[in-house]
Amino acid sequence: MRWRTIPQLIAEAAERGGEATFLYYRRRRISFRALHLRSSAVANALLELGLRRGDKLGLLLPNCPEFLYAWFGASKAGIVCVPINIQLKSHEAAELLRHCRARALVVSQGMASYADLLREACPQLEHIIWANASGAPGPSLEELMKSQEPLPPPVAVTPEDDACIIYTSGTTGRPKGVVLAHRTYTLTGEAFPYWLGLTKQDRLYTCLPLYHINAQAYTIMGGLALGASVVLSERFSASRFWQELAEYGATQFNFIGAMLLILAKRPPSEAERAHNVRLAYGVPCLPEQQRQELERRFNLRIVFGYGLTESTFGFIEPLEGPRRPMSVGLPRQHPLQSFNEAKIVDEQGRELPPGSVGEIVFRNPAIMKGYYGEPELTKEALKDGWLHTGDLGYRDEEGFFYFVDRKKDIIRRRGENISSQEVEVVLASHPKVRECAVIPVPSELSDEEVKAYVVPMPGVELDARELFEWCSRRMASFKVPRFIELREALPKTPTGRVAKYLLRQEREPKGPCFDREQLAQR
Repeated sequence: MRWRTIPQLIAEAAERGGEATFLYYRRRRISFRALHLRSSAVANALLELGLRRGDKLGLLLPNCPEFLYAWFGASKAGIVCVPINIQLKSHEAAELLRHCRARALVVSQGMASYADLLREACPQLEHIIWANASGAPGPSLEELMKSQEPLPPPVAVTPEDDACIIYTSGTTGRPKGVVLAHRTYTLTGEAFPYWLGLTKQDRLYTCLPLYHINAQAYTIMGGLALGASVVLSERFSASRFWQELAEYGATQFNFIGAMLLILAKRPPSEAERAHNVRLAYGVPCLPEQQRQELERRFNLRIVFGYGLTESTFGFIEPLEGPRRPMSVGLPRQHPLQSFNEAKIVDEQGRELPPGSVGEIVFRNPAIMKGYYGEPELTKEALKDGWLHTGDLGYRDEEGFFYFVDRKKDIIRRRGENISSQEVEVVLASHPKVRECAVIPVPSELSDEEVKAYVVPMPGVELDARELFEWCSRRMASFKVPRFIELREALPKTPTGRVAKYLLRQEREPKGPCFDREQLAQR
């Protein structure tokens, strides 16, 4: 089986698709050929700026075509893209750019002051490129594209070369940079349509952020490999979701977190059935009765699965055959070759029998190359070619897998992974906080909410509003706790550590628990 690179995938899609529309964005239509030519021009411009193969290019952009031009242009030049979550505070983004040693950054016009802060905080950042020419205080992507010939650059890129570094929260409180090769993207793009039975007549929709793996590897790569059109939305909006799908004739979309339940909480309308969507794929699994109710209401089929940044080839429910309630399905395979292996192992790495809960591990050529600059973490995660996910699950007698829980202290909130320790560090830095602990608690929608237990310093008055404000100024909004409970003390282990397992057993707010959302409504 021949593995391809991202530039090869783009070139082949352009040759097949030509002037047919690949991307719908707002009122813009971008053809397969235009995507190929513009990304080639970007590649040549980046090389002319002095960037070389293996250098890092940060992308601090919302969902927009310019994201694709920069990403694919960098890929053609052998440059590694580092997409940054646009919700991060400037010092959080700066930490990631310094860690990966990014030499250049593409940023949107709405973040001018933000970019100035990053330039000051990142001395290795030689170039800041603006997404559009209008009002740009410096060189823009548009100007760079116009200044170059739209020809493929003279750079040899291999399937094993680094394509992207995607940062994901780690249990140590420091984000980890997942290094993904070109082969991860192309293999996933080739397989995603196969998993869902899609054809080139389908139109894939995503409102998920391009700085995450889902929209990148599944929707964008899947559309390119299939030769199908993609509809790109700036963000998820429950009020205009179905109308947008209908307007652009979308037939498939991916969801994460509470998206489906948020849509279900809206009053029924004609719009939620007046569309061409036939398939929705995503996580997490919902109870079977609830899934069926949503399928009837929205007039589509819902398919569940499991994947992560480190392994795009996770699990997916087969389209044929009976459903297994709450199962994430079988190991995903490539249409040309079955190479994805999965098993459940104990602490010693020994495979467990059906029904036994253990760690989910994978082995396939699409898993990550490692964590950037973290050899010990990489060694811990990749053992004998197997990716140890840190997630718990089990399989049944027929080989279907089930996700149980996260092994480590990661909180999943509205599609984002949050390190509890990272939140604890911010809370603990408040002068009135003596001790704190952060855990996940159930959300009324889906996924989890962040709850903090805080012990004030002796003899001081501490208002939870102070803590909410303190966190809001220092962290991205999705990391700020929803609940804060003030306590006189926290349960401890014999070694003096906070016994989080006892806090998790409570699960329900006790004592003076403050809800940030309720306080905001007062």
